[in-house]
Amino acid sequence: MAIRLATQRRPPERAQEGAPVALRLLGVTIAVFALIPLISLVQHAATVDPDVALGQLFRPRMAMLLGHTFGLMVTCVAASIVLSLACAWLVVRTDLPLRGLWHVLLTAPLAVPAFVNGFGWVSLTHAVEGYAGASMVVTLSYFPLVYLPVTAALRGLDPVHEELAGTLGLSRTQTFLRVVLPQLRPAVLGGSLLVALHMLSEFGALKMLRFPTFTTAIYDQFNTSFNGAAAHMTASVLVLVCFVVLLVELRLRGRRRYAPTSSGTPRVAARLELGRARLVALLLPGAVTALALGVPIYSLLRWVSIGTSTGRGSEDLLPTALATIVFALVGALLAVALALPVSVLVVRHASRTSTLIERSTYTANALPGIVIALALITFTIRYVPGLYQTAPVLVAAYLIMFLSRAVVSVRSSLEQAPPVLENVARSLGLSRMAATWRVTVPIVLPGIGAGAALVFIAICTELTATLLLAPIETQTLATRFWSLSGGLQYGAAAPFALLMIGLAMPAVYLLSRTPGRKS
Repeated sequence: MAIRLATQRRPPERAQEGAPVALRLLGVTIAVFALIPLISLVQHAATVDPDVALGQLFRPRMAMLLGHTFGLMVTCVAASIVLSLACAWLVVRTDLPLRGLWHVLLTAPLAVPAFVNGFGWVSLTHAVEGYAGASMVVTLSYFPLVYLPVTAALRGLDPVHEELAGTLGLSRTQTFLRVVLPQLRPAVLGGSLLVALHMLSEFGALKMLRFPTFTTAIYDQFNTSFNGAAAHMTASVLVLVCFVVLLVELRLRGRRRYAPTSSGTPRVAARLELGRARLVALLLPGAVTALALGVPIYSLLRWVSIGTSTGRGSEDLLPTALATIVFALVGALLAVALALPVSVLVVRHASRTSTLIERSTYTANALPGIVIALALITFTIRYVPGLYQTAPVLVAAYLIMFLSRAVVSVRSSLEQAPPVLENVARSLGLSRMAATWRVTVPIVLPGIGAGAALVFIAICTELTATLLLAPIETQTLATRFWSLSGGLQYGAAAPFALLMIGLAMPAVYLLSRTPGRKS
């Protein structure tokens, strides 16, 4: 007998309180700010001769880049979903030994930049170069973006539907596929969108793994041949791919939402006893941890111990780390500040306009850092030359690139704060501001913290835009590592990568402490 979860469609025209004019204007301003690189890209593309544009778009290399980029994206997203579902199920729903430790270790790969991961593998063996190696490295670097929301969703599910399915004769596998998995769809889609967008903008790892995609091609065209027309046409195709990804995710998310059918406090699902399969079950998280963390960290420590350049440039380690921390903290705080009005618009004042504002923050995620950097360089030279190659422009680039991380986290938390709670508080005499502060903020605060942590990690490990926009004589750990490793000074580069990972680890640990019921 089939089981159908209690679902309801959102009313297509539900009456809502209109958004304040100031909030709408702020949202539109943030959207325009996030779209500066896209606007710049369109302006440059419009100046290209039509014959030249067609020649660039329909050349054989463009088809190859499209196949490489799309194929790698699909592979990495699919692998991340499968890996995350399996690991999350073991950690949340079974009696796997040391579950808390495995949860932290499965989140920790976010602290290892993809280009450091790629460096770790390539410096040990060149067999990882190409499609297979790129798929493995990118998946190992970004699968926690799916694992974290899936884990949180699993912990929050009421087991009543699963128990009902069991009484009707469904096996555990059937129950998972027909009852549990549909309820995990929002978490899976949200995480998969982030994986896809990060893969589309990845440069360092793919450059090291010698697997050409749109991002590496754009970098080569800008940095080597200075072919502006070719680079802008290639970037235009990449933006179209981004739009397709956003539309597909929006379509798959649909208008359904799952509503609890039981009253009272949801219960915690009983854990599956693995019995003799415990040791076998440990192989999966153990292998993932070894491949995603063990290999790159072992490689870095190995180069520190055997590298002939070890010790060179060590005097730059502390000031470079301080600069990285300052940029990351400022960027993280500003990102969550911008994410709050966008989230309030899309959750509390849903409309086509608010959806467009939210989606605009995702667009830059698919643009390579070099495109965003060059757009800001052009903008500052034309309109505010005094800001050219200054810290505020670099922070602006970070906000444009990573604002979507904060929006995803803040929006998810805000959706868990029903407006009726504020209405009740206001009916008891509290002002709008007091009701928001005492009722909504405590609910949203974990999402704000998670969003800030995600942005902090991203800025600590950002490479391409920082190379072009950092003020003169200002370097971050990522750019210093890249310059030294590019000069084959692996022993000197390794300490910067290790410190970069060390700085990101506390934020990753914060992310691993998923709020919710204990399970």
